[in-house]
Amino acid sequence: MRRFFFNPNLAQLSSESSNTTSTPPYLSQLAIGSVLTLTEDIYHHWCRVLRAKVGEQSLIFDGLGGQSLIELESIDKKSAQARIIAHDSIDNSSNFHSTIAIVMSRGDRMDYAIQKSTELGATAIQLLTSQHGEVRLKANQVDKKLNHWQQVALSACEQCGLNRPPLVMSPVSIEQWLQDQSGEVHSDVSYLIEDDYYQQYFDQPTLPLVLAVPSQQEKQQLDIHASIRQQFSEAKHTQSKPRFDILIGAEGGLSESEYLQARDIDYLPWQLGNRVLRTETAPVVALATLMHISDTL
Repeated sequence: MRRFFFNPNLAQLSSESSNTTSTPPYLSQLAIGSVLTLTEDIYHHWCRVLRAKVGEQSLIFDGLGGQSLIELESIDKKSAQARIIAHDSIDNSSNFHSTIAIVMSRGDRMDYAIQKSTELGATAIQLLTSQHGEVRLKANQVDKKLNHWQQVALSACEQCGLNRPPLVMSPVSIEQWLQDQSGEVHSDVSYLIEDDYYQQYFDQPTLPLVLAVPSQQEKQQLDIHASIRQQFSEAKHTQSKPRFDILIGAEGGLSESEYLQARDIDYLPWQLGNRVLRTETAPVVALATLMHISDTL
């Protein structure tokens, strides 16, 4: 069954529904039988590109947890209406929070990193610049690129069944991120940060990890997987989700000063195998490894 992201800020309820405010409440607040006017994106994709017919059903989600089954009621030249048939509270979110803090790369590599991080359940994706990074956006490019990458994440959610999309955060330098974690969410999905799920993510203590080869001395002193397991164990005792912040450098890696700054604030050097991973591969392996550790505890 087709799935679509339904942005409540861009939606309207039909006048026949009990609530006729210009901005409808979130999907979970709408009564069964409510009629929605589809957002422009859903209308174009479902009704125009896929040529859906009246009576066909689809799933929609607004990012605040759960999903809703809808049925097309009417279609005209510029819009379509659908009735809510049922609600489902399933989220399909990971049992841990994660931040993929990744230096931006060129072309499809960045799209791939965001898409796969979404499929593997990242809570947030922080875009970074670095001394070795190739991409530095001009001020007039930031909003357009941020919107594109947030849409990549939303499309991945539609495909994989995740109902809580990752927050794609505006680019900051590694130095700024390590100092105050100051990236901002794109305005189209800014309503998500008020939700309890994302507030718990922001408030949760984190185990910070930097993907780098540790020195011989660090290898002797540190057991990274033991630290990860401890983070899961402590979160279990507090009945919360553990959080991991994963710092990933550019193709040329982090500079020495960036690495030392991360280590100074207790980022642990985490080496994923014996080979050098591409920047778009690293988040996939890191998140998959965390999933495996979590599943085996």
